[in-house]
Amino acid sequence: MKVYPVILLLLVLVLLFPQTSSSQTIAFYDFTVKDIDGDSFSFSQLRGKKVMIVNVASKCGYTPQYEQLEEIYEKYKEQGFVLIAFPANNFMHQEPGTNEEIKEFCSVNYGVTFPVMSKISVKGEDMHKVYQWLTSKELNGIRDSSVKWNFQKYLISEDGKLVNVIKPKIKPNDPTIINWIEN
Repeated sequence: MKVYPVILLLLVLVLLFPQTSSSQTIAFYDFTVKDIDGDSFSFSQLRGKKVMIVNVASKCGYTPQYEQLEEIYEKYKEQGFVLIAFPANNFMHQEPGTNEEIKEFCSVNYGVTFPVMSKISVKGEDMHKVYQWLTSKELNGIRDSSVKWNFQKYLISEDGKLVNVIKPKIKPNDPTIINWIEN
């Protein structure tokens, strides 16, 4: 019984149809999203910067965190820190506004100057691709997580790697976050 033809056939199949891993890491810098005005915002412009991504809402008990978010953004933006907010209405309908209403709320009430993106979904079947990446080890290559509530913070290193997930109740000026930005 000759097995050479079978081995040869298997070898040809492997060469013609290489296996692809179901796990595929996507680079953070590959994303392009829409900002609050509907303009494209490419994450590729964030290379070499520390980034904090936060899902925000205007009618949440944590909404006053906007003040600390703006403070740390102003203090550290010249040192390579970027804060990106994604309004989302996933938790008890606490962000019901339109993009225009959200922009006005952020400006009038908190003087927000950091980048705010268009309203998205951060969980569920319609979860935005950025949040799919943030919450899936299969995509980000680091860890799985779930968005627990508004104002959950994701810390991204200068080389586009997820480094930490910060609970919503932890304020943006917490020493854990400040130490990460400064070091």
